[in-house]
Amino acid sequence: MSHDTVCDLVLPCRDEAAALPDLLARVPQEFAVVVVDNGSRDGTAEVARGLGARVVVEPVPGYGSAVHAGMLAATHDFVAVMDGDGSFDPADLLPLLADVREDRADIAVGRRRPTRRGTWPWHARLGNGLIVAWLRRSIRMDAHDIAPIRVCRRQALLDLDLEDRRFGYPVELLQALTRAGWRVSEHDVGYHPRAAGTRSKVSGSVRGTVLTARDFARVLRQKPDAKADAGVPR
Repeated sequence: MSHDTVCDLVLPCRDEAAALPDLLARVPQEFAVVVVDNGSRDGTAEVARGLGARVVVEPVPGYGSAVHAGMLAATHDFVAVMDGDGSFDPADLLPLLADVREDRADIAVGRRRPTRRGTWPWHARLGNGLIVAWLRRSIRMDAHDIAPIRVCRRQALLDLDLEDRRFGYPVELLQALTRAGWRVSEHDVGYHPRAAGTRSKVSGSVRGTVLTARDFARVLRQKPDAKADAGVPR
């Protein structure tokens, strides 16, 4: 693989200024970084611009809102998504990108493996496990995590026409791509402690986990419609 930029890396961010210097310094050359500032009050956008990243401002709060804004702003055929809090090593995206570029999968996703005790709080891990078990049982989803990092083709993802703009977005994505017959590859990825000076909006508290679970449940209750039959990307 050449070292030319071939894939956009969308980083949905809210108050992640402290994490960005180290994180962006480790992004492989294959990726062009798009930081989506989703209501930060700590200068995230300014820090990202100073580090050479492209910045998109999305004022509507929510993980899905930020990711969708990044998808619309991306310009490459391939796009990756990863949290901007320093909990993932961007080098772990390389085998995922290879799977999609070399047509071994329509989407490649990460399965979190904590690198240190306490990195993934019990309440967040429990909620994640219940959702994944439900998806695997109900729609035979071929993955063991909710795609915390992922790579796919940009237009194919947009064609799924996902609607959730909050934390239910990953669940809607997994439902839609499974029903559409996408080929999924899953790789273990290290799950590291967040960068000092940042705080999780999801797993940082029991309340955050409960609110996220509420968004997940709302998506799971929705009945599939014709949009879920979007074709397999080619």
